[in-house]
Amino acid sequence: MADPTKSPPLVRDSVIAAHALIKEQIHYTPVLTNTTLNDLASTPQFLSSLADTPWAGQHPSNPKLRLYFKCENLQKVGAFKVRGAFHALKRLIAEEGWEEGGGREKGVVTHSSGNHAQALAFAARTIGMPAHIVMPTISTPSKIAGTRGYGANVIFSGSTSTEREAVVADVVKQTGARLVPPYDHPDIILGQGTLAIELQEQAVEIINENDGKGRKGLDAVIAPCGGGGMLSGTAISCEGTGINVFGAEPEFEGGDDCKRGLEAGRRVETVKTLTIADGLRTPVGAYPWTVIHDRKLVRQMFSVTEEQILKAMRLVLERMKVVVEPSAVVGLATALYNEDFRRIVEKEGGADGWDLGIVLSGGNTSVEAIGKMFAVSEVEAQRQEGVVGLHGTKEVENVAGKEEHLFPCDDQWPPGPWWNSQSTSREKGLLCRTVALVLESDLGQE
Repeated sequence: MADPTKSPPLVRDSVIAAHALIKEQIHYTPVLTNTTLNDLASTPQFLSSLADTPWAGQHPSNPKLRLYFKCENLQKVGAFKVRGAFHALKRLIAEEGWEEGGGREKGVVTHSSGNHAQALAFAARTIGMPAHIVMPTISTPSKIAGTRGYGANVIFSGSTSTEREAVVADVVKQTGARLVPPYDHPDIILGQGTLAIELQEQAVEIINENDGKGRKGLDAVIAPCGGGGMLSGTAISCEGTGINVFGAEPEFEGGDDCKRGLEAGRRVETVKTLTIADGLRTPVGAYPWTVIHDRKLVRQMFSVTEEQILKAMRLVLERMKVVVEPSAVVGLATALYNEDFRRIVEKEGGADGWDLGIVLSGGNTSVEAIGKMFAVSEVEAQRQEGVVGLHGTKEVENVAGKEEHLFPCDDQWPPGPWWNSQSTSREKGLLCRTVALVLESDLGQE
């Protein structure tokens, strides 16, 4: 792609310019809010929920959070990646001598586990050039099918970045195609950062519409981190605004490489994890690292467990009624379950709390994949259908969005006089936490 030394500087004004360049090719995705998730995020976790965690035995934090979800799962090709792809290709075709040298006919090549693959394939088809996409054999079938559906030539490789890059080198040698990396290039970073420019504007509008009482906008943004292109772009877009930027990663099998790298003071260059957050199975790139570590534009990184990712994903599916992939919800999982992050909000937000932007980065999954992730035993499935279960109880819909909610068999709703329109958000959030606790400790027992 375009020579990185000739790319615009990695500053906020460059992100704004990138947005102007690509806005006709992308969706201005919505920002959604959800009262139930606000209540849940603003309620302390139970001591028992912190057992077997780094915070076992500690008093749970008590933050106040108002969440603003940037829905890049509703973006073209189902993920934010199309922003960087279009910006990279538009910069490439403007490069002097590229067209004359047969660049359009030779096309572009990249390696990706799915979302950048689909994004580049779509952008290349739109602009009119071939795309060669190297994908790990363990990529989600729906993402492979989507990439092929946009007309790309798909070549398979191993799962590590080293294996992918070796295959890419062969494709470049054979075809002369120009490499468009998934995250490690200034043009990609600037393109991805455009989502945060929109998020900042949209959050201000929502706050003003809901009588923000002097609140001027977001206090913080938390975004997923795989290769770091979107996180670093988000950080650049927030530089000088006073908005804190945090990153979130899966901790499974060392998937939290950026967090570990910041703690060690050096970039982790190899990651091999089979976390369910398949879009985050890559190490942070060199260019994003300069933004995250060297310039310190990302305040802190946090990691979450596979179970926490699934819990957060279920909440989004059931409470917000939108489809997301596991990678998309690591930020929400951090806000709900990571006590280190929640203590920061409690301490710095105080009684006013924080307005927190959360990037839902993509929704490229399938019904089959979701079914496998949330598969339950036959007994539990019968209970979910309304069969009388343990202790003479019957299941109806759960206000917390977590599995079944147990009520007496007379189907009383509301569940008692203490639940009414005047109940505080903290009381309702406490019910959500209580239901989760009861289910985790009791439902699986026979």
